[in-house]
Amino acid sequence: MTSKGNQPMNHHVSLSIDSRGVAVLCIRNAGPLNILGTEVVSDVLAALNAISSNEAVRVVVLSTSGSKAFIGGADIKEMVDFDAQEGRRFISSLRDLCVALRQCRVPVVARIQGWCLGGGLEVAAACDIRVAAGNARFAMPEVRMGIPSVIHAALLPALIGSGRARWLMLSAEAIDAQTALAWGLVTDLADDAELDQAVERVLEPLLQIQPGAMVAQKCLLNDWEEYALGDAIDSSIPCFGDAFGTGEPSRSMREFISRRRG
Repeated sequence: MTSKGNQPMNHHVSLSIDSRGVAVLCIRNAGPLNILGTEVVSDVLAALNAISSNEAVRVVVLSTSGSKAFIGGADIKEMVDFDAQEGRRFISSLRDLCVALRQCRVPVVARIQGWCLGGGLEVAAACDIRVAAGNARFAMPEVRMGIPSVIHAALLPALIGSGRARWLMLSAEAIDAQTALAWGLVTDLADDAELDQAVERVLEPLLQIQPGAMVAQKCLLNDWEEYALGDAIDSSIPCFGDAFGTGEPSRSMREFISRRRG
């Protein structure tokens, strides 16, 4: 997604924030396939943590440079000589990035074109909403490299169903964008040249929601994935009550009633 005012935030990330509060975080200088090496992961995590605390930001769009890949996976050239300790260190840093995406107080929309592989699919799964171009391809090829799919690949069974998640991770086969849409892996699909318009269609309703309500709802959605059903229901009760302390429900309800009367 292109946006005027894109400024380098660090070596691997550029950032723009428009007047609506849409922050476009773009991964750059990571090769034609936007590979996740240690330095890339560190820079993206630092940028995400910085904008997550910016109260002016209403939604984040995670984008990448070029059209060949959203993220082509982790850097196997870096990993080829890892020992066990180095492997744990590397995957822990990628876990931290995925956690930051999920815990970002506002919705994160992944803008996906081209290949979305391995760690890239884990990053996409950690986003709240995924919008893909017709040229997008998705795969979890780790087993072909002798390693299992880990960390936020654990989100895939809930997103697409256990059977499909097992197929992706055990076969290492790729699926196309139409299949990803049918499986529920992506929310919307667009022609390659119209991907930015599709992202805008997704952003429009998100930006119409009161900020406090959006933050509370995302927090609850994350909690519900962690809790047993009863705990998830109980935890939502104080959150519901707390919303009324912000003044947002009163304003929103009065506006709705006024429109109905009109």
